[in-house]
Amino acid sequence: MTEHGIVLYGATWCPDCRRSKAFLGEQRIPFAYVDLEEHPESIETVLALNDGKQIIPTIVFPDGSFVTEPTNEELAEKVGLTREAAQSTYDVVIIGGGPTGLTTAIYTARENFRTLVIERSALGGQAGITERLDNYPGFPDGIKGAELASRFVEQAQRYGVEMLAAVSVTGLDPHEGRTKVTLSTGQEVVAGAVLIGTGSTYLRTDAPGEADLIGAGVHFCATCDGPFYKGAAELVVLGGGNSGLEEGLFLTQFADHVTVIERGPSLKGSRILQDKVMNHPKMTVLLHTTVAAFTANEHGKLASVRLVGPDDNEIEHSANGAFVFIGLKPNAGWLDGLVTLDEAGFVVTDRMMATSSPGIFAAGDVRAGSTKQLASAVGEGAAAALQIRHHLDEMRDG
Repeated sequence: MTEHGIVLYGATWCPDCRRSKAFLGEQRIPFAYVDLEEHPESIETVLALNDGKQIIPTIVFPDGSFVTEPTNEELAEKVGLTREAAQSTYDVVIIGGGPTGLTTAIYTARENFRTLVIERSALGGQAGITERLDNYPGFPDGIKGAELASRFVEQAQRYGVEMLAAVSVTGLDPHEGRTKVTLSTGQEVVAGAVLIGTGSTYLRTDAPGEADLIGAGVHFCATCDGPFYKGAAELVVLGGGNSGLEEGLFLTQFADHVTVIERGPSLKGSRILQDKVMNHPKMTVLLHTTVAAFTANEHGKLASVRLVGPDDNEIEHSANGAFVFIGLKPNAGWLDGLVTLDEAGFVVTDRMMATSSPGIFAAGDVRAGSTKQLASAVGEGAAAALQIRHHLDEMRDG
């Protein structure tokens, strides 16, 4: 159980265990997971570490040290993530460490602007937890999302970009041409320009049982949790767009069969992905079908998904796991009142990526009108960097 160095002892019913698993997965930190329900012999290890107490999650590290019930902040410190800015003043502060933010950072750092990237989760964003990208230019054979994300980070490091992970921004305060940025750690930094590149998050179905089963059969990241279903008889994917089809194909390497559920009359993904799915021997597509509920077994794990078909007939579809890819919501709720948002909550900008607040820009998936595609996110990051340069030059000349 120690081949990965870090070992997490937990159980499916434990919300803190699910949170710790998600955190390590998002940070792309390898770890072994020991479910005490499936491996009761490991309870003795947990008891020995905790003076006879069965406390989970208990996370053991390669040097023999361990933590119990850690917060994400404590876990971030333990695995060595940088969470404190080195300076109090920067030319550019970028909120969001996905492809958009990292591209902007590369461009601004090359212009010798002091640049800080702040990412609430893991550097690399959604790209980092996507199994494979086949439509990003320059990689004719495709590339794993984690590898591409690592390349973005390495290139930013090459130009001296400072990056914080597992740190969020709690407030922006524009004043006299500069913006004070408050971090979740309590630290404050001042920037000449700010880029909002916080991206978007997968939506939930809100069907009964979903919230209780997140991490215990209901998931939003096939890359993070798909390997736990090796040998599973049946997995379901909710959503027939590009994300759902890509991740459904990825899951076939673990499960005996994958069923894609699409509420509309047809799949929405690209024609290439549709063809792959429709011709895959281990995949089935159900159209005009919605989810009414998620049902747990006696162990608190997903047992089945109640589906409503075209004729309003309900069926109980047995499934070991369900992966939800039904759309995105912008990570911009914390901005309410700071900049103008559209009705869906996306950040409104002009053609120059400028928001309603001078010196604050937005780009990528969080921006209203963006295409929600990786190549576009990178392009918008570069475009935003050019506008930020003009803004800083004007400040300097003024």
